[in-house]
Amino acid sequence: MAKYEMRTDKAKQMDKKSMLQLNSIFLAPYMQLSTELIGKARHAGGNMFRHQIDTLGILIDYGYIDSVLLKASIVHDVIEDIEGFDPNRIINTDEEGEDVYRLVLEVTKCPGEQKKDFLKRIIDTGSQKAKILKCADRISNMISLGFVTDPKFIERYCDETEVYLLPIAIEVDFNMYQELINLIITRRKYLEESGYIEKKKEGLI
Repeated sequence: MAKYEMRTDKAKQMDKKSMLQLNSIFLAPYMQLSTELIGKARHAGGNMFRHQIDTLGILIDYGYIDSVLLKASIVHDVIEDIEGFDPNRIINTDEEGEDVYRLVLEVTKCPGEQKKDFLKRIIDTGSQKAKILKCADRISNMISLGFVTDPKFIERYCDETEVYLLPIAIEVDFNMYQELINLIITRRKYLEESGYIEKKKEGLI
């Protein structure tokens, strides 16, 4: 049984109330921290800083204007991807720094933790905000997957998304759930059209 009320609405554009709420959120200090990810390349091209900003944009697109959620989205990979990163740099950023840090920790894989165990942890014990953030993160990653040419990587990522991310999404946001399904379908269609699935069936790969 879902722990949270699943969100089903998605506005076509930002209303004035949300605009004023967003206007009061100071994101720049978190963006400054995140720019240290510019040097971290991504498998699909670009860098990890752009991925943080993309995740932020996806949350706003889905109508999420919660300040802690948006701030965490901008720095959600810094602990995992910046060696020796000092957590106090997030905690001391502003008055919401501790809450932002706790949320970032929820969506950060612990040292030595297997990916499946990490995702199961979010399914079982993740907060609503952690699940929303993880869905936005995965939507960004799945879109980027369209620029990846390694079929085994694509297949593995689609399988992982279906097994672990769809159960997270269906708890918190039906529209995110639908987008993830559509992204899985399009990426698997690429695998079929490229001949990868047929070759795999025939034992050629």
